[in-house]
Amino acid sequence: MQVKSFDHPIFTESIRRIRSQLDGTGLDPLQQDVLERLIHSSGDFGIQPLLRFSAGACDVGLSALKKGALILTDTAMASAAIKPMAKRTGNSRVRNVLEWAPDDYFQATTRTAVGMELAWQELSKEFEADQKPIVAIGSSPTALMALLELVSKGAPAPSLIVGMPVGFVDVLESKLQLNRSGLNYISLEGTRGGAGLAASVVNTLLRASFNNNN
Repeated sequence: MQVKSFDHPIFTESIRRIRSQLDGTGLDPLQQDVLERLIHSSGDFGIQPLLRFSAGACDVGLSALKKGALILTDTAMASAAIKPMAKRTGNSRVRNVLEWAPDDYFQATTRTAVGMELAWQELSKEFEADQKPIVAIGSSPTALMALLELVSKGAPAPSLIVGMPVGFVDVLESKLQLNRSGLNYISLEGTRGGAGLAASVVNTLLRASFNNNN
C-alpha cells in the first residue's frame, strides 16, 4: 500500500520499527496502514486499542477518492496537512468548514459547527451520489455533531467520516453519536485525536487510492 517515491528513509525505518512491535492486530492491510500511520504521527502505541472502523469504511473511502470526492475538514490545520498528499496523488480538492463560517462568535455553539451546517447545505447540492465528500474531524466535536444532526434530519450522508476530535468537552459524546449513527467512519475512542491524526488517516487513503490506480 506504500508509494515508495513518497517515503523518506527515516519514515520507512519508522514504519519498520512500528511493524516490529505490532503483532496479530487482526486488521486487513489497509486498516493496518491506517494504524501504523496513526502511531507514526502520534508516537503512541496506545492508540491501537482505541482505533475503530465501521464495516468496510476504508474501502468506501478509497472508492470515493478514486471517483474524485471532495475532502472536507473542520480546520485549516487539517486541510494544510492533507493538501500536499492530495496534490501528489490525484489533486483531490480539500476544503475546510471555516470557509463558510461567519466571523461572529456564537455563544451557544461554535464557528466550526455553523460552518459545517452552511458548508453541507451548499455542498450537498453539488456532489453526485457516488462522490460524496470524505469529512475529517480532528478538532471540533461540535462540527461532528452538527453534521450527524443534519444527516439524521435527511441531509445526504458523507461517504466516510474520520471522527477524531480531541479534548474533554463534547468529545466523548460526539464519538459515541458517530459510532451509533450507522454511517461509515474511522474513529478513536476516548479523548485522543487531533488534526494531525485525522489527516494521517486521509493521507493513508490517498496514498492507497494512487497506488491502486497505477
